[in-house]
Amino acid sequence: MPRAGGSMSDWFSAKKNRRHETVIRTGLFVCAALSVLTTGAIVYVLLSNAVYAPGDKTAFFERVTVTEFLTSTQWKPVEGDRGRFGIWPLLSGTMMVALISSLVSIPAGLGAAIYMTEYAGPRERQFLKPMLELLAGIPSVVFGFFALKFVTPWLLKPVLGLLNLDVSIFNSLSAGIVVGVMVTPLIASLSEDVIRSVPRSLREAAHALGSTKFDVSMKVVVPAALSGILASFLLAFSRAVGETMAVAIAAGGNPVMAMNPLKGSQTMTGFMVHASTGDSAADSISRMSMYAVGITLFLLTLLINLISGWILRRYREEYQ
Repeated sequence: MPRAGGSMSDWFSAKKNRRHETVIRTGLFVCAALSVLTTGAIVYVLLSNAVYAPGDKTAFFERVTVTEFLTSTQWKPVEGDRGRFGIWPLLSGTMMVALISSLVSIPAGLGAAIYMTEYAGPRERQFLKPMLELLAGIPSVVFGFFALKFVTPWLLKPVLGLLNLDVSIFNSLSAGIVVGVMVTPLIASLSEDVIRSVPRSLREAAHALGSTKFDVSMKVVVPAALSGILASFLLAFSRAVGETMAVAIAAGGNPVMAMNPLKGSQTMTGFMVHASTGDSAADSISRMSMYAVGITLFLLTLLINLISGWILRRYREEYQ
């Protein structure tokens, strides 16, 4: 009933607003719960095929010991005595591609972010920002063929006519380069937002002390935004670890413990692509090994994201 001094229309309006708030709150809760349920479903699918498989199927770790999976340095997921199930060849290939991509994306992404926030004018920023967003929207399979048809032939050419690299057609270097180009917009966008959040008063104080624009950018602004910048590096590294099609095309499918980036290798995601597109049976050891590799990849990216969150909380700068 309406309160004293209030009209009936005000009462109905307040009741209608409460209903709208309830609907909005319920919708937001469903969106939040959907992400949690999706993650839980992914974990269930991985565990139900790798650790314990219900029904007539036999899970991967019911056939292969965890010790062999974590200590062996050979990967050959076939039936019988010829099978070898050590994760290290796939893990080393994944980390090699991710590290090479970091060497490309970190300087490029951070440099782009500093330029757009500290040096570029409004017109330059309006041109560069869409270009970075366009680069982020290119499908990864296109980057894979770009690496195979442009980057690798470029690496095959003698450097300055002096150094002739022994580069394989499929190699980790070209895969890492194109993945680095792919994740550069992620670092640039996140770092730009963090750098913009640094108060202008810090810049003005540094300029008042006679610092140059470069000194202000590198010695004041970047250290003040370091926590967010480091978090963007780790998120980009996690994105590079999980990249699939570009590395599956450019790096090849040779799961070996070779630390030469000029030779072919196989990443965890690349193996999952090959295993899922093969003609092996659904309960074969080759198909089941895909879920074990998936759990390893899931835990690796989860660890990287946890470290990123810890850095944000540990080194966050708060300004009034």
